[in-house]
Amino acid sequence: MTVAQDGSGDFTKIQDAINAAPSFPYEKITVFVKNGTYNEKIRIPEWNTQLALMGESKENTVIVFDDNFSKINTGRNSTFYTYTVLVEGDDFSASNLTIKNASGDNGQAIALSVVANRVQILNCNILGNQDTLYLSGKEAKQYIKDCYIEGTTDFIFGSATALFENCEIRSLKNSYITAASTPEGTAFGFVFKNCRLTAASSATAVYLGRPWRIFAKTVYIDCDMAKHIRPEGWENWSKPEAEKTAFYAEYNCKGEGASSAKRVLWSHQLEKKEAEKYTIDNILKDSIANWYSGLTTVKQ
Repeated sequence: MTVAQDGSGDFTKIQDAINAAPSFPYEKITVFVKNGTYNEKIRIPEWNTQLALMGESKENTVIVFDDNFSKINTGRNSTFYTYTVLVEGDDFSASNLTIKNASGDNGQAIALSVVANRVQILNCNILGNQDTLYLSGKEAKQYIKDCYIEGTTDFIFGSATALFENCEIRSLKNSYITAASTPEGTAFGFVFKNCRLTAASSATAVYLGRPWRIFAKTVYIDCDMAKHIRPEGWENWSKPEAEKTAFYAEYNCKGEGASSAKRVLWSHQLEKKEAEKYTIDNILKDSIANWYSGLTTVKQ
């Protein structure tokens, strides 16, 4: 199916195409979205499995909405209703597009919320401020590759096992990059490999992460960290008990922000043998083998 605002496709709105997709299909359903700015709040429901949302170009195919915590105003859990795009259907992929929450620096405001398993986000911009990217779902595995992600506070958060590869992670102000809530006993939480940690000029003191829940796991491997990363690296979110239960680690990182000499004592510098366990096969292992390889692309 093709979505185009000028009427040249099957639909002019992305949600209309999703609503027309078959439930629990036997093969991948591709929704190709032509260039344009789509002011929509998108939901991919649990029954819309195997859906691929593919933009014409990362820069010019833009999905944008502007909900935030105060605007939703439904109580303490308002954050989770602020999404621009919500993914509930397993085996989803998004590529070549921008997902933005345009509410500005006005509290919690999710751009992309993923609560599904075996999800791939490839070559996308994910833009927001606080709580830009929410990654969750029971025993969910998610793969984010070649993406640009920006935000202010806890802008990558949640309980999923997620591998970020070759991404730029940009901090817009002094705060925290990650807030993992990894469940106890989970082998991997958030893993960043070959990523670049950059910052706006106003961000000069940023933590790598803090534990939303006390068993948080976040690891950076072979990453380039600019000077905005604080020397201590990690913070306990006023939860001293998390210093014993959380697992925060780094391996073979470079850049002015990568110095390990002043890291908090309860974080870890992995040995080579430990780091070798962080392969894509180990991190994203699921009942469906190699689900993260060979994403189908559509040429127009």
